[in-house]
Formats: sequence, structure tokens, C-alpha cells
Amino acid sequence: MRLPSRRASTKRTVKCGDVGAGQAAKICNNLILGINIVAVSESFALAETLGLSHQALFDVVSTSTGQCWALTSYCPVPGLVPTSPANNDYKPGAPATMLFKDLLLAKQAAENTSAKTPLGSRVTELFEEFIEAGHGGEDFSAIIRYLR
Repeated sequence: MRLPSRRASTKRTVKCGDVGAGQAAKICNNLILGINIVAVSESFALAETLGLSHQALFDVVSTSTGQCWALTSYCPVPGLVPTSPANNDYKPGAPATMLFKDLLLAKQAAENTSAKTPLGSRVTELFEEFIEAGHGGEDFSAIIRYLR
């Protein structure tokens, strides 16, 4: 599977260490993002089956222990967060293929160092399935559609 390359824009610079440390920080950060967007998506999908409104779940989670950037800045449900691609039919801010690329890099790094990343491995598999189902050009938050 060929993945596009894209240079990320940054608002600040953080010195992470020797050459390669910045890349390590990036893939670790995006591993967290991938796990978080799947967790948020699963939670909203479960809430739907339990009859809980999107707004109620958002109001509880955004002010309690489940709060995270994937929820409060990038919520995969339309209408709750103004900056969410869900409000624009999941047109990508960041296509699923871009996050998948970093998830693959994290998985490879974990394998090379014998680090255990079971959640990361499963999330990588989910994104691979999502992309193979034809959704690679959608925003990564559209994974909620696949999980439903």
C-alpha cells in the first residue's frame, strides 16, 4: 500500500534529543492519537446503542477523566466541536492514510525494540481495514463510521 508523504506544520519547536528523537516523539504522539480516536469513536457508537445522546456523552466526558484532544478538538460526531471534520462529511484535515503511516512506524519501532504495544497494534489493524475498505482519503476521525 503506497502512502502519501506530507510535511506537518508546527506551532512550536521542542528539542527532543539526538537525530531521530523528534521522529520518535511524533510516532509516539500519533500512536496516542490513533488509540484515542478509536476509543472516542467506540464510546460514541456504544452510547448510541444505549440510547445516550451525543451531547450528553460529550458533556460528561469532556469534563471528566475521559477528556482528550480527540474528543474536545476533533470529536468524530458532527455538531459537537466546531473544528471537527465530522461537520464537513469527514473531508480530511488529515487523511486516514497519514495517521496509518505513523501507526505503522510506531508498530515497527515497537517490534524493533521489543516494546509491547497491544492497543497500538490493534488500532493499526483497524485503520488498515478501514483504508482497505476504501476510506483512506477520508479524515481519520471517520473511523467511527467503520466502528458503527
